[in-house]
Amino acid sequence: MIALASDHAGFAYKEKIKEILQQRGISFKDYGATSDESSDYPDFAHHASEAISQGECDRGIFVCGTGIGVGIVANKHKGVRAAMCQIPEAARLARLHNNANVLTIGERLLDWETASEIITVFLDTNFEGGRHTARVEKIHSLTNK
Repeated sequence: MIALASDHAGFAYKEKIKEILQQRGISFKDYGATSDESSDYPDFAHHASEAISQGECDRGIFVCGTGIGVGIVANKHKGVRAAMCQIPEAARLARLHNNANVLTIGERLLDWETASEIITVFLDTNFEGGRHTARVEKIHSLTNK
């Protein structure tokens, strides 16, 4: 299950992401925002990140104006590895090498065509494992204690 989160600045893309997930038959839970009225990204990103940390959701896609704020919040949670991606190759490598389980994007920085490509790559790419496994494990052994 995919956790979705946005603030007002990412609301429109979050709604479009729901359509992508529905078309692909991927289940999701929307943690807000519920409109494009001004709201605080930490409120939504914390709830969605906690769902991932607790195992209620496998991965997440979070959107704010830049993708930075929601990413900072997400990476405060145990077991969450959020990557802000602005090109599809970054999303591919974040999944392959870092086993990123949260994608963050900025609605104010990306046109929808690019954002949808990044989302597709994130959804379609699996963790490569191998030599990267020990590196990813180190992330959580050094943080989130």
